[in-house]
Amino acid sequence: MLSGIHDALIIYNPTSGGRRHRRFERVEEAVRILAQAGIKAELASTTARGTATALARHAVAQGRQLVIACGGDGTVNEVVNGLARSQVPLAVLPAGTANVLAKELGIPWDIPAAAKLIPTGTPRRIALGAATAPDARGKRESTRYFLCIGGAGPDGAMVHALENADEQKTSIVAYWLEGFRQLFKYGFPEIQIKSDGRELRGTIIVVGRTKHYGGPFQITTEANLFEDSFELMVHSTRSRFRYLLSLPALWLGQLRGMRGVHFWKATEVSCESAGGERIFAQVDGEPIGTLPLKFYVVPDALTLIIPPGVNVQET
Repeated sequence: MLSGIHDALIIYNPTSGGRRHRRFERVEEAVRILAQAGIKAELASTTARGTATALARHAVAQGRQLVIACGGDGTVNEVVNGLARSQVPLAVLPAGTANVLAKELGIPWDIPAAAKLIPTGTPRRIALGAATAPDARGKRESTRYFLCIGGAGPDGAMVHALENADEQKTSIVAYWLEGFRQLFKYGFPEIQIKSDGRELRGTIIVVGRTKHYGGPFQITTEANLFEDSFELMVHSTRSRFRYLLSLPALWLGQLRGMRGVHFWKATEVSCESAGGERIFAQVDGEPIGTLPLKFYVVPDALTLIIPPGVNVQET
């Protein structure tokens, strides 16, 4: 149960997903539900990329007791980057195109139903993932935090291709279409990967804090949001045909054991282009530029409101 929390800010993305007018009515209903539980929630709409991060940082500076991210993966990621390393808790109302965190926590894809779970949730300190790009010019390194998934390779290229296609982001179909397009046009350049004494090459790396990856897929199925670690998945083949063969295994949850597919747990991993090609990366479905990058775990970095019934035991 949340105790002593009476003031909240809902950071709401009004442009994500479809049926926007209907969704705003559902958000207003969520505000009424929270008020009935003694939590006064103010709405703040995003207006452009980066707005949610600025709003979250301002909420921390104001001393808000709770921040609620209402949107898809991108909105949640921006809010996380505004709250990281603070003590202000985060709760989630899923909307938009996709929301991996909501799937991981079993939060219903219905804003009023999700709002009813917040007052009965439990605050829990968790680790975050972080991606840092080294700056060869000696400037300060830039860091991007993430809750669920990072990686590089074809998925990074897909996210990069859709970066400026905001009107397409209203549909999950756009992601699927771009994903299939990348499978047939992507050159599968190799990534040099170093992690905890292990060194190998692959053409895609998934850095998982959650079991869920996107859509119906689960890739890093031994990842645990409540552990201070990642599960990593690397596919080493450069064959387009073998990538296509791996899709049914991904759908059926049978990637483990396939030739050229590697899984292990770690707390950090360094990735760079083995041949000098541009290889794009992403975190939580948002583009973060190109390799080289280091992904690492930041313990005790965020307070997350866990809905009732979620198993929070570390494995």
